[in-house]
Amino acid sequence: MLFSSITFLYFFLPATIFLYFASPQKGRNLVLLVMSLLFYAWGEPVYVLLMLAQIAVSYALLWLVDRYRARRAGGIFYILSVLLPFMALFYFKYFNFFMDTVFGIRTKAIALPIGISFYTFQIASYCVDVYRGRVERQKNIVTYAAYVTLFPQLVAGPIVRYSEIERILTRGADLSHIRMNFGNGMVRFAVGLGKKVLIANVAGEFVSEIAALGQRDILLSWAYAAAVAIQIYFDFSGYSDMAIGLGSMLGFDFPENFRYPFISKSVSEFWRRWHITLGAWFRDYVYIPMGGNRVSMPRWIGNVLVVWLFTGLWHGAGWNFIVWGLMFAVLLVFEKGAGRLYDRRRFLPEAVLSGIRHVYVGIVILVSFLVFHNDSLSGAWADIQALFGAGSRIARNAGDTQMAVYAYLFRNRIVMLCIGLIGSVPFPAWLWTKLRARMQAGAAGDRIVHILRTVVTAGLLVLCTAYLIDGSFNPFLYFRF
Repeated sequence: MLFSSITFLYFFLPATIFLYFASPQKGRNLVLLVMSLLFYAWGEPVYVLLMLAQIAVSYALLWLVDRYRARRAGGIFYILSVLLPFMALFYFKYFNFFMDTVFGIRTKAIALPIGISFYTFQIASYCVDVYRGRVERQKNIVTYAAYVTLFPQLVAGPIVRYSEIERILTRGADLSHIRMNFGNGMVRFAVGLGKKVLIANVAGEFVSEIAALGQRDILLSWAYAAAVAIQIYFDFSGYSDMAIGLGSMLGFDFPENFRYPFISKSVSEFWRRWHITLGAWFRDYVYIPMGGNRVSMPRWIGNVLVVWLFTGLWHGAGWNFIVWGLMFAVLLVFEKGAGRLYDRRRFLPEAVLSGIRHVYVGIVILVSFLVFHNDSLSGAWADIQALFGAGSRIARNAGDTQMAVYAYLFRNRIVMLCIGLIGSVPFPAWLWTKLRARMQAGAAGDRIVHILRTVVTAGLLVLCTAYLIDGSFNPFLYFRF
């Protein structure tokens, strides 16, 4: 089931909210579990059994870990609890790629269960945290299963750790917390839905239109790259906003997953702002255990390469994802070396340097998303060449008719590109904060703000509903991960 669908918006979500809050506190986790399984089974009925099997196996293995913690068997059970989920992930996601790459054997395609990368990471982090004593093992299997299957973030994140929602799962949210968060959650959900339906889907249509041309001029090539970046960002951040909003409506506080990554002045800053929960997971469970940056320079470079190889592979089994991940590893190593060298010999004003950094990161983002978006390295290379006026896909000698098509496509989508670019920076949030502060200065300020926020939220829902009924629909890009 998709968040941006009529079935979810007007049937599943209202039913879930009613059943959840109508149930006594002790029964709410069971409601969450049942509704989450229904949500997943709507599109993946067979693979619900896979997810339930992983939950049961990890639960049993951690019980054995507790029972035999003082013996060698406890360590073996712990290793199995972490290893088995990754074995399932490897089979479904990487087996075909591995056999083809290593042995040159073409195997029958294996269907990829939706969201398996996300819930595998959640199970693994829970097992590690229990073994290391960071959290207590959850003895109630319904509560544990509700954590793994929690539908708002089940299929596309953010990656939520058990410690972040343990209190709500075990003790519940107090009424004042729910009242305060429910309205904020509705607004956050509506904003995320608008990002997906009104911007990401429209950007996706533009990407498809340009791709269908087969060739393009330089201006349209840059517009294409910008549209790809806008589509990916608003698609994924929109889903994260909807997930966080749904979590707030149910009393949970999910971690932020995006903080305006396009305003970054370095690649390292970009990854502190983009897919934050994934970066934090690799930092805490891979990078730091390998030694992080408290090792020799050659070993640190090796740590960075390993982490970013895994980051690329996490997104998909393909050479484009491997190159995409390693490209960021090389850039991060380069930035650290260049930063040390420049700190010794500063020769540019800070304002000029800041502008250069923004341009550099902007180009890196556009190029990297072209690699990420393509199914093949050859297609990515052709798209990158097109940005700089080279390659067979450049319309160097396009006739008047072809140029007219280019101009029409660009004019037809320029408003969307501008809206996307403006929406990807903090300006709208800053403007709303200023406007709200000015309105709240009056006697009835809070009421006016509440009414305005309600009207805007309702308007977004109505507009998105109209688009969903009338237009074509693009599924979430990150569902394939």
